[in-house]
Amino acid sequence: MTGGLPELDPVIHAQARLRVVAALSPLGPGDRIAFPRLQDILRMTAGNLSVHLRKLEDAGYVEVVKTHQGRTPATLVRLTGRGRVAFEDYTAALHALLNGTAEPPEES
Repeated sequence: MTGGLPELDPVIHAQARLRVVAALSPLGPGDRIAFPRLQDILRMTAGNLSVHLRKLEDAGYVEVVKTHQGRTPATLVRLTGRGRVAFEDYTAALHALLNGTAEPPEES
């Protein structure tokens, strides 16, 4: 916290990445979702989703695995433990900010 107001994780705070993390959060810890299904849920282009997944992956919040299902290439996505904690922290900070439960700023 800085100045009494909670900080919002800038990696998650971007609208598209927030939507990605929110869509992945209901999955169980070991569950993965296929890239096309995630793309459909979020109504994002493949390129746009890829860019945001890369940012989340670089932060350690998601894991992207390229594999094959039979002979067909498949890209599977999951929220990591670190990503789950970051999302929980983000939502707690957002609630505190919106509900006015953040500590008042210290006077200088």
